[in-house]
Amino acid sequence: MNTYMFLYKGYVTPTPEIGKAWMDWFASVGDRMVDSGKPMSRGAEVSRDDVSAIEPGLESFTGYSILTADSMDDAIELAETNPMITSVVVYELSRM
Repeated sequence: MNTYMFLYKGYVTPTPEIGKAWMDWFASVGDRMVDSGKPMSRGAEVSRDDVSAIEPGLESFTGYSILTADSMDDAIELAETNPMITSVVVYELSRM
């Protein structure tokens, strides 16, 4: 099994239906979930030349989870079942 980080993009004000969809998704993932993660709120992007504020919106990262899957294809299939707002960015975490 490989380990993957799911980065969730997009923010809308949570509703009971959105909350239930996420809880149902977490339950469906089962033991593949290594770390359910945390939601993200405001942030900052730091570059060599500037610091820019990041507010939650449809293009911002708004949460993460760490999961296991047999392959990138399997991780993508799992991401496709996620109740995303905008999208899920999937990265394989390298072994060190």
